[in-house]
Order: sequence, then structure tokens, then C-alpha cells
Amino acid sequence: MSKCNWPSETKTRMVEIEKIREEFPGNKTFFMKEELEFEPGQFAMVWLPGEDEKPIALVPNGKKYCLNIEGKGGATKKMLKLKKGQKLGIRGPYGKAFALKGIKKACIVAGGVGIDSIILLAQKLKEHNAKVKIILGGRNKERIIFEKELKKTGEVYITTDDGSYGEKGFNVQVLERLLKKEKFDLVYACGPEIMTINALKVAKKYKANFEGSLERYMKCGIGICGQCVIDDKLVCKDGPVFSEKELSKMKEFGKSAYLKSGKKVSLKDYYAWREE
Repeated sequence: MSKCNWPSETKTRMVEIEKIREEFPGNKTFFMKEELEFEPGQFAMVWLPGEDEKPIALVPNGKKYCLNIEGKGGATKKMLKLKKGQKLGIRGPYGKAFALKGIKKACIVAGGVGIDSIILLAQKLKEHNAKVKIILGGRNKERIIFEKELKKTGEVYITTDDGSYGEKGFNVQVLERLLKKEKFDLVYACGPEIMTINALKVAKKYKANFEGSLERYMKCGIGICGQCVIDDKLVCKDGPVFSEKELSKMKEFGKSAYLKSGKKVSLKDYYAWREE
């Protein structure tokens, strides 16, 4: 029988937690004791032994990385109980990254935990001497995370649903205001899908190039289980970053997604399930 040699990134490695920082109740950043090279927008599959494995965005920490975890389901809530010195299983990095080549002026729109995925993007754009404007959105002040890190990379705008911090309203309204006045080589978006689809509509209106990162329920992260399908694409392998052209062709984008059971539901019901 021939031996199957899986790529190294498919193998789970147990990594020690070096430090933990609480961002707000139910949300913590885990500083991992491992060096890892990854690209902007990529993710890792994170395993809590005896529980489950979840896709988590990779956040840069020098040559090491962090995992920002929000307790939404059984596994992630139990991950939040871990202490410094304990370990998590890590596979990856996985996924298609954001484009960087030729970008001299960029606008990044991010909301909620989608802010995690754009930190390395903003850092890399700055390294490439690009001018960067970043628009962060959240339900309230406490949900605006990594603001300090992002202010080192470009000009930051903040919106909150309740007006408790920054401008009251949504980050896409700031995007439209900026696009009325200036041109960007590329508009990037990462956050709740309703935010991403609205950002795409605004970018199209002002003829701005666009890339958006999508989220779907994942089991394997490497394109085998098919759980994260959207139309004929797999978010884990073909994404999570998709171009304007790809997103515009997707009939399910902004409309529907699949539950853990495989049942297709409206996007609203999908997000309600994710919050359970």
C-alpha cells in the first residue's frame, strides 16, 4: 500500500499559549508560542482536544501570531477558559490571501471579528509604502479591537451602531464618503456578509476595484468536506478572499449559507445560528 504524504500544513501541532488578553467579555486574544509565516487574510484550523476544531484568523505578533477568539459555540466558549501555558492544536495556514501587488493607495473596511483578518494586510501595505485608510465598525465601543495596532499602519476611521465611539452608523457610509472624494487602487472588506455586500455595491458605484473575505461553516479547511461551499466555490480553498468578479457571480452571496447539518438557510438565519 502506498504511503500518503500529507503537506506539513495539514498536520496538527500542539502550540503553547504564551499570554492571554481579554478584549471584552466573551472575547480574548491568545498569543501563541510559535513562529509562523502566513499571508494577509489566511486562517488556521484551531483544535481544542476533546471538543472541536474551528477556523480562526491569524493575527501577526512579530514572527509569532495571535488568535482572537470569541465564545459563540460550545468549543470556542471552552477555548476561552484556557490559561497561559496550556496548548491548542493548530493546522495551517490556509486559504487565498488578499492581493498586495501594485497597490499604492488602499481603503480597508472591517467590522466585528473581521478586524482580525486585516491587521497583517494593513501592515504589509505600509511596508510596501502604500497609503492606507482603515474604516472599523462595531456594535459599540468595546467591540472595536486592535485599534492601537492599526493606527500604526494608516488613517483610522471608527463607526459604532450605537454611537458610543467614533461616528454613529455603519462603516460603509464612511467608505462611500471617501470614494466620493478620492480614488483607491483597491477596496478591501472583511466582516459580516451584509457589510461586505454593501461595501461591494458602493465600490461598484464609484468604479473602485474590490476584494472581500467571506466566512462559512468549515470542518476541514482544506477543501475535502465541502461544508463551506458557496455556489461552486469552497471558502476554505478558493477563498476566503474573493475578487469583485467572483463575488458578483455568486448567487448565494449575501442571501444564503449552510448550517452544520448541511441545511441551506437564509443568511439571517445562518448568522442567528452562529450566535447561538
